Amino acid sequence: MSERHSSERQFVTVHNPSSNEFGDINLNVAIQGTGPLILCIHGWPEIWYSWRHQMEHFSAQGYTVAAMDVRGYGGSSKPYDISAYTLRELCSDAAAVIDELGDGQAIVLGHDWGAPIAWNTARLHPEKVSAVCGMSVPYFPVSADNPLDKWREIYDDNDKFFYQTYFEAEGVGEAELEVDSLRSLRMIYYGACGASRSEPFIAEKPANSTMLDGMIDPDPFPAWCSDEDLQIFADAMTAGGWRGPLNRYRAQPFDAADIGQLANPNLTQPAAFIGGEHDVVRKFNADVDPYDWASLCCDDFRGTTLIPRAGHWVQQEEPDATNAALEAFFASLK
Repeated sequence: MSERHSSERQFVTVHNPSSNEFGDINLNVAIQGTGPLILCIHGWPEIWYSWRHQMEHFSAQGYTVAAMDVRGYGGSSKPYDISAYTLRELCSDAAAVIDELGDGQAIVLGHDWGAPIAWNTARLHPEKVSAVCGMSVPYFPVSADNPLDKWREIYDDNDKFFYQTYFEAEGVGEAELEVDSLRSLRMIYYGACGASRSEPFIAEKPANSTMLDGMIDPDPFPAWCSDEDLQIFADAMTAGGWRGPLNRYRAQPFDAADIGQLANPNLTQPAAFIGGEHDVVRKFNADVDPYDWASLCCDDFRGTTLIPRAGHWVQQEEPDATNAALEAFFASLK
């Protein structure tokens, strides 16, 4: 690892020695502040920068806030194989960061795909996670069934498009999204944000559509993400490509065959959930709102906070409300 941090934001490289099957795995981690470690894990398609508001806020309150680039993104390693992006592999990256920066223990926050990484780091490495909060995606233990089969049954079999099954074929999503990463991100971010009520992201279209078919490229973009912010995300995706980020979707069958077979799925650490009022995750299956079940497999659940007006990018869209909810969770730990 490079030189330790000060109160200013710095970047360090953490090596994960447990992942040698896929070559050297180096993780780019942004760090701010000093004190107990909060590890922040971003989702798709983002980088560490999605936690910028939480880094500023909680570093000022006496925490070390570390926001990592997940494997496949930004300045972190980008192995080619789909099997390099299983939850077990990504959780081992989080554990390596905790060992290096938190003396073996941290509060872990995760958003979007970062939420399952956070939840499962708490499950697979319980001694390293003192408390865990997921955003946008509640904790549901990995099933022994391939989740892509469920989405095919709900969507593909009814001639409806669903982005996760669209991403399954290697190279297809990459070919579309890499044409113009900035445009792709504008459309994806707007499509799942509160300003659009997530309607463009979940709009019904035929199964043979592409990801961006029917999506809106807003001008101007909502104020929660400035042109400069968007460019930071786009530059990272342009430089690193979209294969690693999309491989996370493709790796889900490996998770089912691995973690889906494990006993004792409940989390024992203090846990909380934060979600946006208009989050698209609530609309994937018309028969169920997953937010209603956020406490189901958490033995010490400290509550759900629903953020008004927010869509999927909750900690960026409504940072003050998100930070207040996190403050209340952290206070409950004392």
